[in-house]
Amino acid sequence: MSDLTMASMKDRAGSELGVSRWLLVDQERIDRFAECTEDRQWIHVDVERAKRESPFKRPIAHGYLTLSLVGSLSIDVGVVPSDAGAGFNYGLDKARFLAPVPAGARVRLRVSLDGVEEKSDGQLLVRTKNVLEIENSDKPALIADALALLIPASKTS
Repeated sequence: MSDLTMASMKDRAGSELGVSRWLLVDQERIDRFAECTEDRQWIHVDVERAKRESPFKRPIAHGYLTLSLVGSLSIDVGVVPSDAGAGFNYGLDKARFLAPVPAGARVRLRVSLDGVEEKSDGQLLVRTKNVLEIENSDKPALIADALALLIPASKTS
């Protein structure tokens, strides 16, 4: 967990904030995501067919599943300061999917703080570089430049 505060964020711009815990992306998680999004493409959910026909020889996670992990894993790193009332996804400037995440792989997120812009009412627009690493792989699953809007605690009460 990070020791960030709303006041100290600007001082940390240009530095790595931390690395999350490892998270298992198993077939059950992939299947639940497929049901939730109605994306049941065989390369994700048909284990036997993926073993036979996929170039990866097993199912792979949806790209958007891997991208969706950035939010929770960045919270794990401590991107939202302890004195913030709330942190909201503000969007992505760039996201690139570099390698598939095979079913059964573990991933973790490495977060760097690229910039902090002061907004009205003490709000901060925070830009982070997020690299989702795959255990035992030289290539990350994705790199995403994300934006978050942080609201001071006094503004959410």
